[in-house]
Amino acid sequence: MPRQRRRLAGLGIAILVLLAGCAGVSGTVADGDSSSPEVTGTNDLERSIEVTAEGEASAEPDRATVLLAVESAASDAGTVRSDLAESDGALRSALYDWGLSEDDVRTERYDIRQTREMRPDANRSEYVGVHVYAVSVDDVDAVGEVIDVAVDAGADGVRQVTFGLSDERADELRSEALGDAMDNAHAEADTLAANADLEVTGVYTVSTTNVRTIPYAATALAAEADDASGAPRTGIEAGDVDVSVSIRVVFGAERA
Repeated sequence: MPRQRRRLAGLGIAILVLLAGCAGVSGTVADGDSSSPEVTGTNDLERSIEVTAEGEASAEPDRATVLLAVESAASDAGTVRSDLAESDGALRSALYDWGLSEDDVRTERYDIRQTREMRPDANRSEYVGVHVYAVSVDDVDAVGEVIDVAVDAGADGVRQVTFGLSDERADELRSEALGDAMDNAHAEADTLAANADLEVTGVYTVSTTNVRTIPYAATALAAEADDASGAPRTGIEAGDVDVSVSIRVVFGAERA
């Protein structure tokens, strides 16, 4: 190839390399332009404050459940069963006559089992049976009177008295406890925000993590004098029923 053509070819290659280099530089600048949406978006960071709070509410009970027991023991299971059946009829009749309905008296436990006497020379077996009733009483002031009626009708013992809430009152108390929990959550979030140079802007999410109803249980019964007849009557003192809730709240926040 003549020397002049070789010079022109070399010059052309140099120009192409230079143009390619310019194109690469201009592309880099475009990618790094500060007006690009991707770059400005990374500076807008989301902020939030997450807290877990407790809430409580208490109220006097408006319902009670009395556990009554009827027991029997004999040398054969048939006799035990007959005794429990006879006692069942007498007990239910007395409670119904007092004013309770069939729905208010239900069987909590029924059991007949064989046992062996603990004396070394004992060779015979004995059968024991128990029928435990759960009696619902809407008038908590009348619990002692219901116990007296049951014992007079053949009940052998009172296992426990539990004071609780009706469904309607339980819903009301739960709402009060949730309101208390939200108030506590807001107060905690405000405190955290103030110490982090933030300001709470609203609530992202709220969830309930735990709801507990704690009834009042009485196991000790007291006998009191009846002013009218002088005969002893059973007195029961009721305590408040407590409802507690736990919630999880995520608050939005921004710089103060």
